[in-house]
Amino acid sequence: MSITITNNSAEGVERRIRVSVSVDRVQQAKQDAARRVAKQVRVPGFRAGKAPLPMVTKQYAPAIEQEALEKLMREAYDHVITEAKLEPVTQPHAHDVHFTDGEPLTFELHCEVRPEVTLTKHEGFTVTRASEVVTAEMLDAQIEQMREQRGSWAPADGKPAEGDLVAVDLAMPDESGAIGEGKEYRLVLGAGQAIPAIEEVVMTLTAGATAEQPVRWPDDFPDEAQRGKTKTVRVTLKELKRKALPALDDAFAREMGEFDSVDAMKAAVRKDMEESARREADAGVRGQLVERLVEANPFAVPPSWVKQLSQAYAQAYGIPEAQQAQFAGEFASMAERQVRRDLIVDAVATAEGLTATEADVDTKVEELATARGLKVSELYASLQKAGRLREIERGITEDRVFAWLLARNTVESQA
Repeated sequence: MSITITNNSAEGVERRIRVSVSVDRVQQAKQDAARRVAKQVRVPGFRAGKAPLPMVTKQYAPAIEQEALEKLMREAYDHVITEAKLEPVTQPHAHDVHFTDGEPLTFELHCEVRPEVTLTKHEGFTVTRASEVVTAEMLDAQIEQMREQRGSWAPADGKPAEGDLVAVDLAMPDESGAIGEGKEYRLVLGAGQAIPAIEEVVMTLTAGATAEQPVRWPDDFPDEAQRGKTKTVRVTLKELKRKALPALDDAFAREMGEFDSVDAMKAAVRKDMEESARREADAGVRGQLVERLVEANPFAVPPSWVKQLSQAYAQAYGIPEAQQAQFAGEFASMAERQVRRDLIVDAVATAEGLTATEADVDTKVEELATARGLKVSELYASLQKAGRLREIERGITEDRVFAWLLARNTVESQA
């Protein structure tokens, strides 16, 4: 054979494949390249494409060599992919290329391949389902949060307390230790906007009063150089406001939505909370099942996929370019878990024939169109334009996979 694999080494999903192309094939590729170049170039004293081949070969040797090399590398790549039965997930790179007259072309091909997920165990696991009960206390807390969101700030007397909004003038010492001009800050006490020791000073003051005293910076302060340091600061309380919450009455219920009464509003809020708890419980069970499957069926993950997912999230979150490297490092473990999750779901779907078909997607779109009172063709076109048909297909597949897994594993209710 003109192209042979002389060595094939694997480490996880990485492949290093040593390739050799015979001298005869190299020579033929160079001759073919020379003929193609001869037809294209103009040599002084000859009509276009009529110059002697030896003259063209000598004059355009670099271009001919490069064209031959590129053609041979493409041929070798196609051969290796077929022969080694590879499914690359990254663009292969050639290393240690040896291309010398009278010798075979040799190089090493590096690439990452799609991991082979072998399901040796997929049943017999026990997972726990979180409680979906919405207690009276939980409902009251949610209603209070709604009142907080509708609350308004009003001037107050006395000393500040946690939850109050204050305007303070804070003066810090300079390098010489002298306390200079202050700077105004607006803070909600207890919200973590200032270090606790400074908040404690603020809560000793009344409007217009000033305190000057030592304050110790916490040991977990973000700026390591300031951790544990004690500085004398000057704090003046300029303004104090306290949030007034709206009364929990029918007028408030009407303001929050189309509710005739507080009871109707509470019933709707409870229903939403129960649905949310059910979704979270479902997600929790699915997450645990995936963790058990990954633990029982280990496999390598392509680093390039983790990197791509991290970059996608960085763009989605609007992370500045200068901070993307740090974000990628912090997000890497989460991205790897997501990649593992998707691969294990795909493995189950493929092994058990659970992957959604085009007909399944069409049926789902019809259901959505009926529910929304839309024409099927219009909704389909809209989803296709937004690139969401793949999302629907994925959702159908995942629902089938987890239904299949739930039938074969034990789910215990949280005590």
